[in-house]
Amino acid sequence: MERPNQHSKSQSGHLLMTPVEGKTERVKMKKQLGLLEGVAIILGIIFGSGIFISPRGVIEEVGSAGSSLVIWALCGFLSMIGALCYAELGTSIPKSGGDYAYIFEAFGPVPAFLYLWAAMLIFVPSTNAIMGLTFAKYVIQPFFPACALPDVSVRFIAAVVISFFSFLNCYDVK
Repeated sequence: MERPNQHSKSQSGHLLMTPVEGKTERVKMKKQLGLLEGVAIILGIIFGSGIFISPRGVIEEVGSAGSSLVIWALCGFLSMIGALCYAELGTSIPKSGGDYAYIFEAFGPVPAFLYLWAAMLIFVPSTNAIMGLTFAKYVIQPFFPACALPDVSVRFIAAVVISFFSFLNCYDVK
């Protein structure tokens, strides 16, 4: 009996895999993130986007620049502790999926599934919208120093920025 050909080429030249009876192959993501990318992700978790949104409110409530800097340093330290927890989770649970993989390992499939849907439908889109709108306000503000910002322009720039980063994310990891 002749062994079936496992690999064949399509008309476009891409390699196709045909299953062989009794064999299963697992699909794994390619690891493309190195030290620099990992440090950038950890720093993004530590600082986050709130550093661009909330300084004004902190200074208004505290009243002095020195006290607000102390508060920022303490909050940065607390954020660093959280980011280091994520770094430890990433090294102890070496699976792709981030929060989903961690929740799956700790609590099982149902809470992980519920978290994934909540993140996909609520957390991530709303966070991206807030960051896009904040970025757009900061970009447009110099052009309208003495008057209110045009709402249509803010939303348009936010939509363009979010669409650009979504495309960039879909295009490639690096």
